[in-house]
Amino acid sequence: MFSSFPDKTQSITLVFNIVSRYLLFTGLAYVFFYVWRKRKYWLAKIQQRYPDKKQVINEIKNSFLSMSIFGVVILLTIWAGNKGLTLAYAPADKYGYGYYVFSILLMIVVHDTYFYWTHRLLHWKPLFKAVHKTHHLSVNPTPFAAYAFHPVEAIIEVGIIPLVSFTIPHTTGTITVFVLYSLFLNVIGHLGYELFPKGFAGHWLFRWHNTSTHHNMHHRLTKYNYGLYFNFWDKMMGTNHPKYIESFDEVVERRSQDRIPAMPDEVLAD
Repeated sequence: MFSSFPDKTQSITLVFNIVSRYLLFTGLAYVFFYVWRKRKYWLAKIQQRYPDKKQVINEIKNSFLSMSIFGVVILLTIWAGNKGLTLAYAPADKYGYGYYVFSILLMIVVHDTYFYWTHRLLHWKPLFKAVHKTHHLSVNPTPFAAYAFHPVEAIIEVGIIPLVSFTIPHTTGTITVFVLYSLFLNVIGHLGYELFPKGFAGHWLFRWHNTSTHHNMHHRLTKYNYGLYFNFWDKMMGTNHPKYIESFDEVVERRSQDRIPAMPDEVLAD
């Protein structure tokens, strides 16, 4: 049954890639904004306080548990691909590079829809209490919260990989680009700092893309702002927080102030 299952070397390589990408994206973001340049960018901090160290440690611990689950599901998906059960193809230009790019964009759109509706489901009271609450313990999230899930939620989150693998013709390269894009935007959503430019959230075109403030408000207020990459579903379903754009503008306006930031004593003491 498992004759085409990835061997030990392939399995170790996969786990190494998952962990190293997580540590690279989240670690660099954390060191830059929370350690090295925390005074310089303090005014861009969405919530003007830092989470305690216990929260950060829990985010990392939960993320490593999630990554182990990701590894198992992805290995099973690779096995299915080796058996010819998925829609994986080679070489990369088999359907042309136009389709290559289109397939990545399609994966992103499918994931955005998948995430919104599974996220709404996880906010159903019984599921929230038993599962999703683990992620929401990060009321004031750091980049390390990107993968900080309950095991059940980790299975749901990585479920997008077999979903696109069985429904969208793809190559290993397209899956890799999709995963990197997803991780990058996930880190931005949990960064805790607003980096998008003034007017972005209210712009006629850019308002369809979410910002750091959008997801940060979700962590702080629990309800509203369920989307991942885009604002389509939140707008369509009326689940944007009514003060989202106002909150974004407030953070950007504070960020633009030309003054030495006043930081809490506990931050300066770290």
